[in-house]
Amino acid sequence: MRISLNWLRELVAFDLDAETLAETLTLAGFEVEEIEDRRTWADGVVVGKVVEREQHPNADRLSVCRVEVGAAEPLTIVCGAANVAAGQTVAVATLGTYLPKIDLKMKPTKLRGVRSEGMICSLAELGLEKEADGIHVFAQGDALAAGTDVRPLLGLDDVVLDLSSTANRADALSMVGIAREVAALTGGAVTLPIARSPLESPTAAQGQTVAVRVEDAKVCPAYAATVIEGVAIAPSPQWLQRRLLAAGVRPINNVVDVTNYVMLEWGQPLHGFDRDRLLAVAEVAAGGALEVGVRQGRPEETLKTLDGQTRTLSTQNVVIVAGDRPVALAGVMGGESSEVHGGTTNLLLEAALFEPAAVRRSARSAGIRTEASTRYERGVNQVEFETAWRRAVELILEVAGGQVADAAIADGRPDLSTFSTTIPLRLNRVHQVLGPILGEDPKTREPIQGFIAGADIERILMALGCQLTLTQPGDAEEVGREWAVTVPPYRYRDLEREIDLIEEIARLFGYNHFCATLPPKTEFGFLPADLLVLRQLRDALRGAGLTELMHYSLRKPEGDRQIALSNPLLAEYSALRTDLLAGLIEAFQFNREQGNGPLNGFEIGRVFWSDEEGFQEADHLAGILGGDPSVGRWRRSGKEEPLTWYEAKGILESVFQTLGVAVEFQSDRSNPSLHPGRTASLWIRGERLGIFGQLHPELCRGRDLPDEVYGFEFDLEAIFKATIDDAPEHPLYEPFSTLPSSNRDLAFFAPLKVSVADLEKTIVKAGKPLLASVELFDEYRGEHAPEGQRSLAFRLTYRSPERTLTDEDVEPVHQRVRDDLSEKFGVSLRS
Repeated sequence: MRISLNWLRELVAFDLDAETLAETLTLAGFEVEEIEDRRTWADGVVVGKVVEREQHPNADRLSVCRVEVGAAEPLTIVCGAANVAAGQTVAVATLGTYLPKIDLKMKPTKLRGVRSEGMICSLAELGLEKEADGIHVFAQGDALAAGTDVRPLLGLDDVVLDLSSTANRADALSMVGIAREVAALTGGAVTLPIARSPLESPTAAQGQTVAVRVEDAKVCPAYAATVIEGVAIAPSPQWLQRRLLAAGVRPINNVVDVTNYVMLEWGQPLHGFDRDRLLAVAEVAAGGALEVGVRQGRPEETLKTLDGQTRTLSTQNVVIVAGDRPVALAGVMGGESSEVHGGTTNLLLEAALFEPAAVRRSARSAGIRTEASTRYERGVNQVEFETAWRRAVELILEVAGGQVADAAIADGRPDLSTFSTTIPLRLNRVHQVLGPILGEDPKTREPIQGFIAGADIERILMALGCQLTLTQPGDAEEVGREWAVTVPPYRYRDLEREIDLIEEIARLFGYNHFCATLPPKTEFGFLPADLLVLRQLRDALRGAGLTELMHYSLRKPEGDRQIALSNPLLAEYSALRTDLLAGLIEAFQFNREQGNGPLNGFEIGRVFWSDEEGFQEADHLAGILGGDPSVGRWRRSGKEEPLTWYEAKGILESVFQTLGVAVEFQSDRSNPSLHPGRTASLWIRGERLGIFGQLHPELCRGRDLPDEVYGFEFDLEAIFKATIDDAPEHPLYEPFSTLPSSNRDLAFFAPLKVSVADLEKTIVKAGKPLLASVELFDEYRGEHAPEGQRSLAFRLTYRSPERTLTDEDVEPVHQRVRDDLSEKFGVSLRS
């Protein structure tokens, strides 16, 4: 929020300069992002009187002016503005003046042969407008003395702080809220801008010419409508326009400017309707009673808002209706059909309270965010609602004329005393949380440590507007002292607990005054077992040449198992993902299209789905492999050598070998995105881990991908179970054998339907206890193999930890392996 110091000084007395105030606010938690010193924009610019104006002798579009600026002699100034004329009172940049907004310093110069001793300025050159059609002419005319500083006349004698506040401080989105904060920090007195002539507050929702109807009091706790007749729409007074411009708001007309002004002043959004237009929308005859209501939007209803956009409404929106027709988005933006315009004479002023969540949903659904919706979303002060309402009515009558003809209110607020909560506060707890403070011994001037005194706590909280009642006086050292703290209604949203009060005490006392102390006892940190496994897994995957990727968990709706969002920002991101592999395939395709080559990557993330038991979620690991993984191809004359299925499978096996987990591959056809004949499910000790395979040819053709692309997706919980839960607490050391091994090769024809994994399990089981390892080293399919079969060759390694094996030791075991394979799978032995 932009804070004008001139405006702020009218609300609170303080003597700090802009830089000191900015530092004080920043240390108190209100970050000042920029100090805009407007005094430098026109330093040296004075009021000038154009005594005479003549045509330039050498240029058709230039004028030679004699301008009185309070000096001994008038200045000769060459001016290019078309609207300059004799008798005008203008702003003149004298010699030596620097205009920072256009980066120009005034020097004597000649323009087409005529000497010029300054410049007659437009508002754009002074930083008050982006563009200007001509020079600025003061309306006060002869009332202004030549040579007078123009800065007070143009609102350039001000400094503006661009301040940001935390989301819990709704009160900080108003000048009154910042004034209260500055008063608490500096001890200054606050002067609240309360209406001088109190408005007669209505007590019923039914007036003589206007009635208010609220569908749901939770969505709209209070709605007040005031009819003001006989207003005259015109530009606002200069003081009002200057205040709005300093706050970054564009002046429109006197009525709209007042509503914006009160919103900035009190934080209470307001809206002005043209009452005659409302009557036309509601189809009520002139002089009839108008009913204004608040209700939920209906599907397929439309509303053209003040920004010229026609918006389709839904039940997410809250609307203001005239009769039953929408005329505004409640708390967000008014409608074009009822806006205040130059011919408006009768006004309906809206002052309302809306539930923060309802406005947030409505604004997000409509895709707009305004100053009003920002304040409603944080929460508007419900106790000072009438104060802001009366203030707006008074200002409208002051700057636009007219008279209050009628008013009505639908007030569903609870008793206003409920907004002032009482919180117990213990001095011992304050000391325990904040710790000691740094002080100074009054005699020796040496630094000493102590604790914040009870008197300082009372001073701080009372400065914040709290009321304190001493409930436990404590002993002479204040030990055991307790208070009952009554929070002011404008802070009831963020001061709810004792710890909130302690935070306020620390914030206003100054965090820099407290000692930096470490906890008395510390323990060595450690990583949980699952995070250690994740680190090992990431290291192994990166070591295998894969890059870690990260995608949004939101995707386009594509299946029945997906969980759809009720209020998505975009249709492309309106459902939660059910797998990770789909996003990796899209990333692979995108990188190829951008000329980056194949993408070998992995992702660790959460997936979501719905089933008969409700919503479910799990953590998965997925990856994608493809293309030529080698860097240099000079040995192959630049030709690519795509990754084979076995090489991709070997990368996965190396990763699991690093984790110390033995995985088993079994044929699988369940995933439609993968090749039915080149897909395997992975298993660990009988528990399914996930799936790995080559992408389906149809999928590759549809996305213009090479055929040799492989994907995998695993359940992380199964990996954790295998590496943590089922793993021994302490790994057992096995020394390398010093005894020689005995190798045997075993070749046979096996049916195609029999998997290598099943054959290996049978070999390992039959070869115990001498079999040390088994490895497939050859496969053949072709004309020399029987139909429906393939030739497989395994190398079996036998070893005993106790002695050197002989043929008599190995042959019986090896024969048992042959017999079991023949009996179980019907293989035809070749050796």
